[in-house]
Amino acid sequence: MHWNVFWTEKDIIGDMALWAIGDFHLSLGIGKTMDKFGDLWKNHPEKIRKAFKKRVKPTDTVVITGDHSWGRNTAECMPDFEFIASLPGRKIMIRGNHDLFWDAKRTDRLNKGILGDRFFFLQNNFASYKDYALVGTKGYCFEGRDTLEHFIKIRDREIERLRVSFEMAKEAGYEKFIMFMHYPPTSIGENSSLFTKMAEEYGAEQVVYSHCHGIEHFYDSFQGNVNGIEYRLVSSDYLKFKPAKILD
Repeated sequence: MHWNVFWTEKDIIGDMALWAIGDFHLSLGIGKTMDKFGDLWKNHPEKIRKAFKKRVKPTDTVVITGDHSWGRNTAECMPDFEFIASLPGRKIMIRGNHDLFWDAKRTDRLNKGILGDRFFFLQNNFASYKDYALVGTKGYCFEGRDTLEHFIKIRDREIERLRVSFEMAKEAGYEKFIMFMHYPPTSIGENSSLFTKMAEEYGAEQVVYSHCHGIEHFYDSFQGNVNGIEYRLVSSDYLKFKPAKILD
């Protein structure tokens, strides 16, 4: 499956931008609060709404890099989806570790279901923005919470999903890539990973990720230019809930 984020020719000319932000951690349907994580998170849905209204145009595209909702299923997440849909711009969704509503085997069903007309769920597929292919997957990094064997199993599965995304875009004729993940592309202390090597293999111009929260974790992975690729952290608290522009 491929999602083209072009609008009309009139809209394309000088009137589009690509943005990214992750980790909304919404709970409008179940009443879970993020207040315990500090003052920055208090009333954060309103901060998100104001930031989108100020920056994002209806003709823009926003990649939201996972952890959309605390809901455990689609029904519990629906108020959060309605909130996200109400924000300006077309939305491309990456799967996060807390997105329990999104079974990896059901991505096509999500895209063909009641949410498919408002969001594109990016996994084992790709989207296009102008002459760029937008590829991505959840990713994985080692955080010391599981065995090394389990980490390798999940990481390798995510690497294969990412390769599927790249290869589909390449077969469709795309030569320019932006790579999106939920998890950071490296584990703490790594100078490279299978994810960064794949980004280099396919010549991705940018790698955009989230998941890292709090000042003590903002620099757990790459930021800035590494081996010719621009790495960008777009966790909501890092951005103070203001989407980051990725491309004009």
